[in-house]
Amino acid sequence: MKKTNRREFIQNLGIVGVTTAALSVNSLPLFAEQSFKKIGIIGLDTSHSEMFTKDINEGSLKDRGYRVIAAYPHGSKDIPSALGMKQGIIDAVQKMGVEIVDSIDQLLKKVDFILLESNDGRVHLEQATKVINAKKPLFIDKPMAENLDKVKEIFELAAKKNVPLFSSSSLRYDQLVREVKGGKIGKVLGADVYTPAEIEPNHIDQAWYMIHGIEMLFTVMGTGCKEVFRAYHPDFEQVVGIWKDGRIGSVRGIRKGASNIAGIAFGETEISQLGPFASYGPLVAEILTFFDTGKPPVPPEETIEIFQFMEAAQRSKASKQVENLI
Repeated sequence: MKKTNRREFIQNLGIVGVTTAALSVNSLPLFAEQSFKKIGIIGLDTSHSEMFTKDINEGSLKDRGYRVIAAYPHGSKDIPSALGMKQGIIDAVQKMGVEIVDSIDQLLKKVDFILLESNDGRVHLEQATKVINAKKPLFIDKPMAENLDKVKEIFELAAKKNVPLFSSSSLRYDQLVREVKGGKIGKVLGADVYTPAEIEPNHIDQAWYMIHGIEMLFTVMGTGCKEVFRAYHPDFEQVVGIWKDGRIGSVRGIRKGASNIAGIAFGETEISQLGPFASYGPLVAEILTFFDTGKPPVPPEETIEIFQFMEAAQRSKASKQVENLI
């Protein structure tokens, strides 16, 4: 497989299943006149914002009763890849009838639900706090924050204010991953996954991109990891987790050579492939179901353990030893 950079990888794969019909900016009043539930986006510096909007406003989910009607565009202040794509995404969502607003406060007055899409996890706590204080249910895209402490702080505030939220990678909702989680191969006895592993220096190493594979691993293995060992090289790495019942799961991070997001699960009755990534549609459908019900499909405890896993891997890189989850 030809090597692609992160932006090409997302753009090439993320458009699957979406129609190409475009709504003009002039169609925005039509959204307001109809009985659509109104979604706002925070952060137009990731291709996810464009792809999610296409699915909801034009694509396979356009009959679910929701529309993205407004967006606050600002997220990252200093990540070049995010800043470089922002204007193009602003232009794209405007063509789909999305109004661009000047502040999160202004956005919150217009919408009922929030997709927090800012590319930079460092701004998520500040932005999520405004949404939570306004009592708006929200989805927070990966990475939920730049480290474990900030993740916990967001969840604690949401619990205090009784506001539902969740965070997830799209890989959690891959068809084969869902089948394995649903029991197709019996109890999962182990799993090995692989993923691109670009590192952004302001986030814990694996939160920036390797989290996709880690979420896939935890979806099929469940929680209960107790120990982590990370073998690190600038071009690639291998992270091995040992669960409390002795099961072993691993994630290979790829920074050189052919890459994709996929894996294999070992079960009591069968062995199953996982992935590769196909589209954002299943995740977006799950988000709309969450908005319908107010019930987060991923419990806070699982997201917290995923960040504990990544922070243990960070410590293991430094110590070159097995590290316990804390």
